[in-house]
Amino acid sequence: MGTLQEHCVSVVIPTLNAVGDLAAAIGDARQSPLVHEIIVADGGSRDATCTIAAENGAAVLLAPRGRGPQLAAGAAAASGAWLLFLHADCRMAAGWDAAMLGFIAADRAQERAGYFDFVLDDAAPAARRLESIVAWRCRVLALPYGDQGLLISRALYDRVGGFAPIPLMEDVDLIRRLGRRRLSRLGTAILVSSRRYRRDGYIRRPLRNLCCLSLYLAGVAPARIVRLYG
Repeated sequence: MGTLQEHCVSVVIPTLNAVGDLAAAIGDARQSPLVHEIIVADGGSRDATCTIAAENGAAVLLAPRGRGPQLAAGAAAASGAWLLFLHADCRMAAGWDAAMLGFIAADRAQERAGYFDFVLDDAAPAARRLESIVAWRCRVLALPYGDQGLLISRALYDRVGGFAPIPLMEDVDLIRRLGRRRLSRLGTAILVSSRRYRRDGYIRRPLRNLCCLSLYLAGVAPARIVRLYG
């Protein structure tokens, strides 16, 4: 199974005014004995995000605003043999630590990247429909998004070039470079906040995301797409 050092995981969380979610996200990550550091890559929060991160034992890194630049900066500062990228408004479901250990300990694990199943913290039927759509997207298109987390060895992350410093679609960009053969379900869920879907609508927000994805795949620059994303 390798040495403990070979299993060390650095968690990278990009933030921007995430004061309402961050303490819980860090608390989840700290429960795993595999996690030896948590890096909060902040894009210029004006609330107490950085203070909360430090108070909860995370290292705080100031980075240029945008998930791509923030994730890239966090990864560059990380020292673990494995990197786990998480969003601040996501919570870990039961069994996540065992699933992560099983993935890391498997043969040829350093040649693959793992992602969690998408589950919303909302009992509404619309949430279940969206979860089904995301599951289909991952199964058929091999396209998990950043809010599903990404567990990847430092070696593979560096080999494929890591996160591009782009303001949007950084997750799609990296996943496409990894390719279907190097993607695996971790076999447990990540609990995603439904706050944005309840605010923007369970139809309107996914349609907007689909529009952004279509524009990106058509070659439109992320800097232009971000104006539509908001």
